[in-house]
Amino acid sequence: MTTLVAQIAPQRSTQYSALAETLAAPELLLSPLGAHVTSLSVVTLGGQRYLKFDLPVAPAASQRVELGMLAMTSAYFVHYDAVEELAGPLLQPLDLPAAFALPPDLVTTRRYRGKTNELFTHFLCNVARFSSGYATLPWSALRVLDPLAGGGTTLFVALTLGADAAGIEQNRDDVKSTVAFLQQYAREARIPCSLKEERLKKLGLRWRFTLGKPPQTCILVNGDTVQAAALLPGYRPHLIVTDLPYGIQHQGALDALLTAALPVWAAMLQPQGALAFAWDATRFPRQEMVALVESVSPLIVCNDPPYIDLAHRVDRVIKERDVLVARR
Repeated sequence: MTTLVAQIAPQRSTQYSALAETLAAPELLLSPLGAHVTSLSVVTLGGQRYLKFDLPVAPAASQRVELGMLAMTSAYFVHYDAVEELAGPLLQPLDLPAAFALPPDLVTTRRYRGKTNELFTHFLCNVARFSSGYATLPWSALRVLDPLAGGGTTLFVALTLGADAAGIEQNRDDVKSTVAFLQQYAREARIPCSLKEERLKKLGLRWRFTLGKPPQTCILVNGDTVQAAALLPGYRPHLIVTDLPYGIQHQGALDALLTAALPVWAAMLQPQGALAFAWDATRFPRQEMVALVESVSPLIVCNDPPYIDLAHRVDRVIKERDVLVARR
């Protein structure tokens, strides 16, 4: 038996610290190592909060890669109660191989109003992969779609993890600024980059990036997400990850968006693929969201622990943000 502790990912504010502590244990349990985890608890060591858990044996190299790609935990250590006559607790650092395809500061460099916390977006991507039939595949074999892409945070997270990514956004200024940022970032970071712009008749505009070595694809589309299949013909994502719009005062508007869009998104999703999205559950309770998703699409919602334990506070306005995961 090996006992490990993982530091809860440090955050810039107390509200995000609470977020990380809420989501760290579910993320670990949903990961490929989750089935082997026992005696999981949150402990304080030296004033820092950690997850403490047992594994049957020390994690193999591939498992250490998975641990290193988790969002809500950072440094990992082997925990000892004592070593010979030296009383513990004592921590031995665990080497976690770096496996990012592109520099992680691709995600953190760009700041814009309404940007979702980067580690939360990383968490959403991880949970979608863990919940799909592709959990054992590397990120480099996967395609991710954000059908409500905003300023592109989900796309940038997917690219840094190693996936191909595509995003649809109706606000043309947001898409153009995202295209300009990605082009400038690649140039300054000396990342090989080619860009093709396409005008879609009566639908919108599409930009196709090829980035890095080995090459990854990033597609940004200006258009209506309800027309996602026409905007991205032939694109079959393994994972759909998005953050639903906040600030909607009437539930009916979100009902209408999801009723129109979910059947389109589900039809594009690969068999055994997974959808993960976050929404403001303050005004739209989980049970109503689950009922809506399953009534308008063929997706099956994951509605047992730890999926039902993902709600958390964001701020004074969004008192409860929740996460829904569904499989095709």
